[in-house]
Amino acid sequence: MSYTDEVSLRDRQIALIVKMLMFNQDTSTDDLTSGLDCQEVVWKALVMDSKGTAIVSSVLRVNDLLKAGVTVHSLIQQKRSPLPDVPVVYFVQPTQENVDAIVQDLIEDKYAEFYINFTSVLNRELLENLAKQVSATGKTDRIKQVFDQYAEFVVTEPDLFSLELPLVFRQLNNPESTENSINELCEAIANGLYDAVMTVNSIPIIRAPKGGSAEVVARLLESKLRDYVINTRSNTDSVPHSLERFVLVILDRNIDLASMFAHSWIYQSLVFDVFKLARNTITIPTKTKEGQETEKKMDIDPKDFFWSANSHLPFPDAVENVEAALATYKTEAEEITRKTGVNELSDLDPNANNDTLNIQEAVNKLPELTSRKIIIDTHMSVLASLLSQLESKGLDAFFEIEQGQDSPKTRQRFLETLKDGKTNNLEDKLRTFIILYLTSATDLPQTFIKEVESYFESQDYDIRSLTYVYKSKGLMKLSAMSLQNKSLESSGFDGKNQSSSTNSSVLLSGLSNKLYGLTEGKIQGGVGSLISGIKNFLPEKKTIPITNVVEAVMDPLNSSQKNLETTDNYLYFDPKLVRGSHNKKPKRQSYTKSIVFVVGGGNYLEYQNLQEWAHSQPANTKNVMYGSTAILTPASFLDEIASLK
Repeated sequence: MSYTDEVSLRDRQIALIVKMLMFNQDTSTDDLTSGLDCQEVVWKALVMDSKGTAIVSSVLRVNDLLKAGVTVHSLIQQKRSPLPDVPVVYFVQPTQENVDAIVQDLIEDKYAEFYINFTSVLNRELLENLAKQVSATGKTDRIKQVFDQYAEFVVTEPDLFSLELPLVFRQLNNPESTENSINELCEAIANGLYDAVMTVNSIPIIRAPKGGSAEVVARLLESKLRDYVINTRSNTDSVPHSLERFVLVILDRNIDLASMFAHSWIYQSLVFDVFKLARNTITIPTKTKEGQETEKKMDIDPKDFFWSANSHLPFPDAVENVEAALATYKTEAEEITRKTGVNELSDLDPNANNDTLNIQEAVNKLPELTSRKIIIDTHMSVLASLLSQLESKGLDAFFEIEQGQDSPKTRQRFLETLKDGKTNNLEDKLRTFIILYLTSATDLPQTFIKEVESYFESQDYDIRSLTYVYKSKGLMKLSAMSLQNKSLESSGFDGKNQSSSTNSSVLLSGLSNKLYGLTEGKIQGGVGSLISGIKNFLPEKKTIPITNVVEAVMDPLNSSQKNLETTDNYLYFDPKLVRGSHNKKPKRQSYTKSIVFVVGGGNYLEYQNLQEWAHSQPANTKNVMYGSTAILTPASFLDEIASLK
């Protein structure tokens, strides 16, 4: 099952950008591939800054822009050739530098008509400055539109977004950060969240724990939303304070540090962890025939059918499914070649005058088949590269250890893995040690800790990040929360009860012997049955602290008492009420939709765990969007906390 059954946040942002490219006129559909075919397209130039480029490139490709009439797209900072007969659409941040650049383009008659779109709210001072400068040029008639688009967040998955604000956790937890710098940062976070809420087009109830940056951001956002409600009189609408209102849960990263380091068996999480996944582009390090290091980039199109159906599944399932997809493609291709008498699909000429019905049908199917084969080949390559990395780094061992409960046996297994002679996975070893430390119900033995530290020192490996980890365990307010959740206890990963994590751990121990030895050329043919067996060994699905919090807020009737006691103490803000909403203890109520936002960094593990919970609900009744100040790899988060004391 794909997690894209409803109108997603990505769909909404695509619709917003398409509308902007059509000069802010309503389009008939969110789907660029069909909606614009029926409309008169005006050719235009698109000028963006780095933020605008990040927003657009995460959801649209060059062909999509072409369908919207964009023949040229460029950066505002670059030297651009004049196109005096062509209208221009700007999509830039509301800064003085960008305002000045737009006015300079106007002075130089660089474009015929100017449609100005800011990624977020243009403040009054900048608006007046823009008006004053434009008026001085005497070319006011060239400015056709000025819009605030409320779009300053990057969407990479249907319901996952990032503000792409760097080093937020470090800034918020560094004693040397000034109060002014923290306030400015929280203001920027609140502005980004405001844009996401405007895109969802509904005023939420806001919940946040007391103390810390989450509360600061919640209060700032409440103020902005209340001003919006007052100014637009939207508080007179008839929507009751019930299921129709969605809930925005704002949390601090310190709620659960362990999830930032965990190894995951989910396809998407593995790609993000092992390779580089940014704005729907996978970057895989490879070697040329000459042995030189290079990078191979692969685009994941928002319409990629395989990614949509498999990104949230365990890696073994994805391997099995890509083989099935390839087999289906081959069957269809062979059927076409048999009917038409050609040897290869490439022998079919789409431009030929084909009177034969079979050939005409084959030619009609050709574009879809070709597109599907490209997608299958892409994922074949990615999965084969992942297999290679699994073998090289022994990643299954870390996943296995992290699934078990802390015990002398688990610690001994880790020490054996630690001293396995591999040095290309020191980061993985450190991450698993951090997981053991943070999730252990009691303090780990000092002898064990010293032995682990001595190993890393012998490898001359930087473990400064442990300073903050040791300190943080006492700060993790939810470290005692249950890792198991009622709604998933009765339903395992495949909808049936799985073996216990202890038994799964034993079964998983043979994974490397079965998987490894597979090379890129051997991913197909015979691997399917092997993977099919392995996937049954996976531990039962656990929920993590952030999911337990969300369940307690969204579905209190099915949450544990311990989780409810925690979330009952969260602040409650209702921007539709004039005052005092956070002074009273909120009633427990159910919600069907939520945005969950983590201040200080997020990850794909939490996103997928929340989606797993939401789609395990009866009749698919819950919808959860997940966002953060940035989506961080474990490596980047380790670097971020290394300087914290």
